[in-house]
Amino acid sequence: MIDPGPDVETHVRALSRLISGAERITILLTHRHSDHAGGAPALARIVDAPIHAPPSYSPPDGEPVEVEVLREGDRVPTDQGDLVTLDVPGHSRGHMAFHWRDGAALFVGDLLLGKGNTTWVGEYLGCVEDYLQSLDKVESLGVSVMYPGHGPPITRPSAAVDLFRRHRLRRLEEVRQVRERNPGATPEALAAMIYGGEIPEKLARAAVDGVRAALYHLDREYGSS
Repeated sequence: MIDPGPDVETHVRALSRLISGAERITILLTHRHSDHAGGAPALARIVDAPIHAPPSYSPPDGEPVEVEVLREGDRVPTDQGDLVTLDVPGHSRGHMAFHWRDGAALFVGDLLLGKGNTTWVGEYLGCVEDYLQSLDKVESLGVSVMYPGHGPPITRPSAAVDLFRRHRLRRLEEVRQVRERNPGATPEALAAMIYGGEIPEKLARAAVDGVRAALYHLDREYGSS
């Protein structure tokens, strides 16, 4: 079970019923965000399964669950062939993907989404460079399909990677140009200029963090302005 999702009782119990006939269950996490990992401890207790997760994940205090830390290149056996772990940071610091070589497939978490042309890249300084390198990394695998954490399967992986890469580069250029026209503007002010009234209030913090990460990348790549 990859990324069981949020800690919602009805959701977790539905998952447990879905996999109740399995002889052995392993829970895998691509990253620690609650919409992917929140339900893992509860599901692990119900089905008596270990959690395999990136080093950045830790269960809530008091959760008596077994967590095995994953490293790049680790193999997780399944009845359809091994899943090989791949470090693909950017969306989050400890993001991982799972390469199913026998199926020419990759489970990509939130590195790419099944719809649209962007995912959030703003969790930490340095995430933009990490993200672009991770796109190159997964593209080099030459898989036939990618399974994202949100949306339908990606059946044209190279085209999707190119789409998400071009969007990220365009956003970097947009941030660069807006800052050039407004020297000294704060990340908050730049985010307001870039997004205007298009972004919901609850996502405003994420937008500012994305702009801050873009500024950091630009300054490292091209020098401060």
